[in-house]
Amino acid sequence: MARKKIIAGNWKMNMTPSQAVELINTLKPLVGNDEVDVVFCVPAIDIIPAVEAVKGTNIHIGAENMYFEEKGAFTGEISPAMLDDAGVKYVIIGHSERREYFAETNETVNRKVLKAFEHDITPIICCGESLTQREQGVTIDFIRQQIKVAFLNVTADQAKKAVIAYEPIWAIGTGKVATTEQAQEVCKAIRDCITEIYDAATGEAIRIQYGGSVSASSAPELFAQPDIDGGLVGGASLKADFGQIVCYNK
Repeated sequence: MARKKIIAGNWKMNMTPSQAVELINTLKPLVGNDEVDVVFCVPAIDIIPAVEAVKGTNIHIGAENMYFEEKGAFTGEISPAMLDDAGVKYVIIGHSERREYFAETNETVNRKVLKAFEHDITPIICCGESLTQREQGVTIDFIRQQIKVAFLNVTADQAKKAVIAYEPIWAIGTGKVATTEQAQEVCKAIRDCITEIYDAATGEAIRIQYGGSVSASSAPELFAQPDIDGGLVGGASLKADFGQIVCYNK
């Protein structure tokens, strides 16, 4: 059975609540594609109005981050129960910006992944290498380590529902895009790694996105690759162009 594509927008720290609703209303008629799962991952303050704004559409709302405790003295954090109660279906975990600016590690990523599954929230688990790592020829080894730690104690049934987003750090927000061959090579290596950890059925089931300056022009070729099941889209998800990315096959 073919994997359904999943195309998610990562809004990052953009859009006030009122701006979020306005953008969603602009995008709603542009992202109608039953062959794709469409997700808007929005800032925490935008979640509740965004969930309300997408009712009756094919759009799911995701969060950009989540803590790994249920509740407590963790000022500024958001729990999985809060996201679940607000209607969130997906959460981005371990984005390179979270790792770089907020000291997230492979181990904290793993704790968040396990907690997301406890609440039936689908984790979008990010991985990716720096330009230096790519130039040193350690891309695959580095990403395999990220994946192996992220999926520690995750069951095969859970892993089948997860989403992995491969984002070469050197291609995020830079306008640079990995070649189709580079993106496919790493996404295949990720699938092979999941197969090694679990089994062929799990490796075949998990969805792997490419992220890193995905555009309307690059999407069709990228998403046609056998191991690329959609995209995690940054800046382009804040524009009407996102509709063309979602409807890449039309």
